[in-house]
Amino acid sequence: MKLSRREAIRVSGATVAGLSMGVANPIDVVAKTQAIQEWPDHLVEGELRQRAHLPLNPDGSAPEHPPESAGDITGTIWRYTQGQAPEIEYDFRKMAIRLDSRGLAKLGGTLRFSDLEDLPQNSYTTLLQCGAPQPTGIVKWTGVRFSDFAEMIGVQDPAHYCRIISHDGYWIDEEMPTMMDPQVMLAWLMNDEPIPPINGAPLRLVIPFRYGARSIKAVSEITLGSPGLPMREPPTRG
Repeated sequence: MKLSRREAIRVSGATVAGLSMGVANPIDVVAKTQAIQEWPDHLVEGELRQRAHLPLNPDGSAPEHPPESAGDITGTIWRYTQGQAPEIEYDFRKMAIRLDSRGLAKLGGTLRFSDLEDLPQNSYTTLLQCGAPQPTGIVKWTGVRFSDFAEMIGVQDPAHYCRIISHDGYWIDEEMPTMMDPQVMLAWLMNDEPIPPINGAPLRLVIPFRYGARSIKAVSEITLGSPGLPMREPPTRG
């Protein structure tokens, strides 16, 4: 059973995650949403969302772990494809990513692996932690720093925001200062192997000092914006 868009808007992100992982009953969720008829006309006390702990260094960066501590990610969630990786080309050597620079970088068009492989490669072993207890896992990521990618395409100062879109339709907007942090990377290897489809092949954005939902899996589009980006309709759940 699927939730309608109206019903999905009414439930919390944690509930949607539970549906994706198969631990929540859609019938119970629909019954609960139907009980909510009208928006209250006054302030009411609500239930606070429970958040998992994301340990950070005093400067806000993500602690790095020894490579031998790397392992699997448990409880991976795909938001709009019923928990499954989308049907795409998973080989990072064949990736084709839409780069819409909107006049805010010298290069635009289709980004391919050949454009990235000459950049300096970096590896970090960090914790990926969702806002909920799962997904979670200490992982070694290998790829290129987003800042090196930005320099390669010639990003200009007026670029204030970057939108990253996944093949499943999920997307985030981040300010450029965040994207230019040296820990932010575009990764194609996980634990020294190509990223598995369930974990975001062929290319994944990794922001280790944010909760895992900001580390977009299966990147399909990168768009630059200034001062902001146009609204984007949520994808239809497949």
